[in-house]
Amino acid sequence: MAHLQGRYADFEGLREQAVALRREGLSRRQIRDRLHVDNNDMLNRLLEGEPPPEWTKRPNAKDDLRNRARELRLQGWTYDQIQVELGCSKSSISLWVRDLPKPERRKRTKEESSAIAKRGWEATLRLREEERQQTKQSAAQEIAQLTDRELFLVGVGLYWAEGSKSKPYRRQERVTFVNSDPGMITLFLAWLNLLGVQPERLRFAVQIHETADVASVEQFWSDHVGVERATFLKTTLKKHNPSTNRKNIDENYYGCLRVDVRSGADLYRRIEGWWSGMVVEAQRRTA
Repeated sequence: MAHLQGRYADFEGLREQAVALRREGLSRRQIRDRLHVDNNDMLNRLLEGEPPPEWTKRPNAKDDLRNRARELRLQGWTYDQIQVELGCSKSSISLWVRDLPKPERRKRTKEESSAIAKRGWEATLRLREEERQQTKQSAAQEIAQLTDRELFLVGVGLYWAEGSKSKPYRRQERVTFVNSDPGMITLFLAWLNLLGVQPERLRFAVQIHETADVASVEQFWSDHVGVERATFLKTTLKKHNPSTNRKNIDENYYGCLRVDVRSGADLYRRIEGWWSGMVVEAQRRTA
């Protein structure tokens, strides 16, 4: 280092200038340029003991987590407990608290162990739900726009799965669709519109358990399909069976909506024919 001091003959004088500039709030780069000191070792010696001004410190998003981790460690928490509490990695925790004394191990109470396990399981469930939602969003984006033919084929399959069908022992060629899923109702109505079925040919009726709030349910479906509630057919009520362990009893239970197409015999026959054609094509592909 002697050759450096030789280069800067008045080291103490230079240090006084550097310290004064530092206390005025200048950064290392600004001091270096002002004093023409191009050697980092020399600059370190000139500023030794002088803290950097606050404005030069980069904010650290993890400072709060780090401080909290250190507080918990001083209280005797383990890495596992801190990880569950703060949601950060053990490697980060280890880096933040490695200079602190290791807490004495003590046997957890049953309640403590249960609480830790519960928080860990809740964290796992949150991660699973995030992954579930991400997968659903990604899949939804894959659909983009349906072509008319895609909607047509989907509608045929949807009706044949959920709609009423004529039987050899009970010839009823009518178009009736019943479902509890508002999304299914939306798709079915879009399909009927694609087929040119006029809105005035449609009739709606609610089917629901008698213990439900019938008026609010009817209003829900009325809003969903965009038809006045007064035009709905009489609601069908299912009798209450005390021995049945029903799950659909919360505020989001809206029963089922029945959609009837008036004068629908010809449409039903075409649906049956379309479905038969799809089955034939499926057989050809699997032959």
